[in-house]
Amino acid sequence: MMKALYSGVSGMRSHQTKMDVIGNNIANVNTNGYKTQRATFRDIYYQTISNPNSPDTTNDRGGTNSSQVGYGAQIASVDTIHTLSGYAPTNKTTDLYINGDGYFIVQNPSGDKFYTRYGAFNFDSSGSLVDSNGNIVLGTLGATKTLGATSKSVGDVELLTINNYEDYKNITINADGTITGIEKSSDTITTLGQIAVATFQNPNALVLEGSSYYRESNNTGTPELYEAGLGGSGAIVTGGLEMSNVDLANEFSEMIVTQRGFQANTKIISVVDQMLEELVNLKR
Repeated sequence: MMKALYSGVSGMRSHQTKMDVIGNNIANVNTNGYKTQRATFRDIYYQTISNPNSPDTTNDRGGTNSSQVGYGAQIASVDTIHTLSGYAPTNKTTDLYINGDGYFIVQNPSGDKFYTRYGAFNFDSSGSLVDSNGNIVLGTLGATKTLGATSKSVGDVELLTINNYEDYKNITINADGTITGIEKSSDTITTLGQIAVATFQNPNALVLEGSSYYRESNNTGTPELYEAGLGGSGAIVTGGLEMSNVDLANEFSEMIVTQRGFQANTKIISVVDQMLEELVNLKR
């Protein structure tokens, strides 16, 4: 009887965690670049009451199966679903959307590198391409494009801070991540740099850091850097951002199922409590 009590407690805890995941998904239904998460359950442990026995044909005795009693459920995993979401037009030329696989790379003042699908960028007064947190986007500088379909490493890219930024006008970003500008003195179009796009062998192992950032882990594989649209990465679409891939209909359905599961587990605890009360009152 006490086993059922602890099983109910474990079920409540598991459903609480799943509800936390659902709540976070719904809260981020309009968060650009957000990737939905899901929680899965697994059973915990079984006490074996009797072991299985094989048939004994000599004594005309059949085989028997094992008898086991379980101890509840626990969270097996909380996965991030990295499916491609829709494009939300913003008409801002420095808002970028990756139409396929890949992540932008940004670096903070401490030198830490993060990966993101949230491409709301701006050029600051010094010519640096920065995100909403002031972290600088990584790529290559100069007219000679070194990114391509051949994998590059993080060490091959640099901060995208354009030298003599004030000498150019109509700075644009193209589908391959190339940054071009028109020289004010000569009206010639010049390639100023190129944004790098990173891909991973196992993007599901990326670690969530908040602020729409991911961090590589020892299970993602080494990040491979390409020109946007090459090496399995998606091309860049300007003037828009990636939408959240949260499916509200699915989240509300999961919420109902999780709520009922939680209710069922609380009922187990309530019934076991009644049984224990009756057992204590047997002496009366």
